[in-house]
Amino acid sequence: MVSSTQQFERIRKRKATTNGKRNKRERRALGTPKFAVHPEGYTATAADAKPAAEAKSTK
Repeated sequence: MVSSTQQFERIRKRKATTNGKRNKRERRALGTPKFAVHPEGYTATAADAKPAAEAKSTK
């Protein structure tokens, strides 16, 4: 027969793992919000705009 301490340690660990799984599952279900790739008023020539894809093909 297993000791009472060992038994309760295992139970607590199992419950903690289960709770963690549930939290992660709920967070995944919420997901990330939808957002526009190019919001209104976006200008490709703006100072903070990303550089064009030319940089990759300069080899």
